[in-house]
Amino acid sequence: MVNLVDDLKQRARRLHRRGTAGDPEAIARLRALPELSELDDAKVASSARRRHALSALARALGFDGWPHAKAVLSGDAVRDRGVLMFREHGGAYWNIWSADYDEAARIRREHGGYLLPYKHQFMVVEAPFVASLGLDPDDPDWDAIGRDWLAPADRAAWSRLTHAAIEARLDR
Repeated sequence: MVNLVDDLKQRARRLHRRGTAGDPEAIARLRALPELSELDDAKVASSARRRHALSALARALGFDGWPHAKAVLSGDAVRDRGVLMFREHGGAYWNIWSADYDEAARIRREHGGYLLPYKHQFMVVEAPFVASLGLDPDDPDWDAIGRDWLAPADRAAWSRLTHAAIEARLDR
């Protein structure tokens, strides 16, 4: 099973190293943080710490910060699951939204689709939406988790799908 938290920590180490070496792409990602946004490139390179890299990656994935990302990716019971499984263009698709997980799970069971989180809400989406996330809607891991990202039947399959979502979001 992919350890999502460890994978993100490794990505943060690489981002931090690249940032302190002055890599423009890494500097731009670090500069997305409010505390580094006003600094010039040289100051970002000299001021950046590992915690900044962790926070920058977490925010790029749609979480409030590193503690939030770590909690969600560790499978902790959290109310707000961030927006990893959503994109700004997500409203262009026909999605069913619910504030209640049980209702959303019932709708997904009755009508099919994929159950995904959006902060503290739930949405039932169809295959084109999943594809817009950079994920394969026909990946057998979706069936292994019961097409429910929030209560996966198979934790290893959930981890693989979430890892693919992270890669699609960070590598775009």
